[in-house]
Amino acid sequence: MAHESEAAAEEDALEEARDEGYDLDRKAVARILYAVDTDDREQLVALMEPLHPADIADLLEQVNAYDRMRLVRLYGHEMDGDILSELDEALREEVIGILTPQVLAEAIRELDSDDVVDLIEDLDAPQQEAILDALPESERAAVEQSLAYPEFSAGRLMQREVVMAPEHWSVGEAIDFLRSSKSLPEQFYHIVLVDPRLRPVGNVTLGRLMSSKRDVTLKSIQEESFHTIPVAQYEGEVAYAFNQYHLISAPVVDENDRLVGQITIDDAMAVLDEENEEDILRLAGVDGESRLSDKVVDTVKRRIPWLAVNLVTAVMASLVIAQFEAAIAEVVALAVLMPIVASMGGNAGTQSLTVAVRALATKDLTGSNLWRVIRREGAVGLINGVAFAVIMGIVGIIWFGSPALGGVIASAMVINLVIAGLAGIIIPVVLEKVGVDPALASGAFVTTVTDVVGFFAFLGLAVVVLL
Repeated sequence: MAHESEAAAEEDALEEARDEGYDLDRKAVARILYAVDTDDREQLVALMEPLHPADIADLLEQVNAYDRMRLVRLYGHEMDGDILSELDEALREEVIGILTPQVLAEAIRELDSDDVVDLIEDLDAPQQEAILDALPESERAAVEQSLAYPEFSAGRLMQREVVMAPEHWSVGEAIDFLRSSKSLPEQFYHIVLVDPRLRPVGNVTLGRLMSSKRDVTLKSIQEESFHTIPVAQYEGEVAYAFNQYHLISAPVVDENDRLVGQITIDDAMAVLDEENEEDILRLAGVDGESRLSDKVVDTVKRRIPWLAVNLVTAVMASLVIAQFEAAIAEVVALAVLMPIVASMGGNAGTQSLTVAVRALATKDLTGSNLWRVIRREGAVGLINGVAFAVIMGIVGIIWFGSPALGGVIASAMVINLVIAGLAGIIIPVVLEKVGVDPALASGAFVTTVTDVVGFFAFLGLAVVVLL
């Protein structure tokens, strides 16, 4: 009986864990804030210690500015660089401004160079200087060199700490070197093989290294697939290469193909995640830099321009409607039904647009398959249009007792859904060709096309057929 009771308790706990997922425990957050309110640093440290740096960053992002300031000050020297790295960029500058120079120096001292660059590249000059001053001279020089590369380039993304070895070394020599070295990166996955000119020629995984005999040469166990990253390459292309070729790490080379650093999968996937997030936000007409922690004024500034664009497109659609004012006044049913046509077209266009923008971002949609995709979307629009045309035709007949009106809305539905499917593919492709971000600008154009075509087709057919 006791065994059954314990099993039931375990099952309940498991079910609760499933429900909560990886969300912060609200009770734990309340206890942390209570420790801040009572100025109990010992209790605060005890409550925060089990939390992952990412969870602590989430906590700091979720509390208000006043509680965040008190928490950071009370937590003090326990604040480490990993927490700062996990913080959203909008809050990172605020938190760094709260920390004392001594705490800040301790926090960033154990970070790899790529994390330090990511930490300070968006900060104001005084805060950058405060962090650089806390670094040893050699690390400061490495960070400053990385900051000299263009923003969003591989040079900014890479870490300077690389484990490399001559290609003629044996496994035994490499292992002895690793054991005696005092400056290995905290995490690494490969030994980069280099020639006498310091040009990378291959990678050896740690798994192959540890499973091979000491007299085996590193060159004989290097990976078959090997990719280097140019230091000036755009970080989005770097992330694509990691995803496309299943890379774990890759050496970064300068214009002379000499090794200058390496990029690891965690940094590449962070870029990929940021790009996906930006695309989603931009598809909704929201600036890709928007965050939940943004201030009201900043949020308004980012959203107003695209709301203004939407206003212009709405006015254009209204101008089309105005051309048929007499027809609408004579057949009131047109005013009732025309939003349905426009709405269906807008939804169909958004579906097609989302697929196209994602395919462009992943390079799945190219010149070689463009026309096939356009034909497919046209066919999908035609089939969906016919299906909903039948439904709306029947609705028009039953609702208004007019077969002619049912035929008009059915025809308009087919036309608009076909055009919506085509516009959702063609518009983002054209925008990319002319150098405009399709995720940012396509939505407004597709909405305009579907509204204008929908209203014109429906009202124009109504004039021809009904009047």
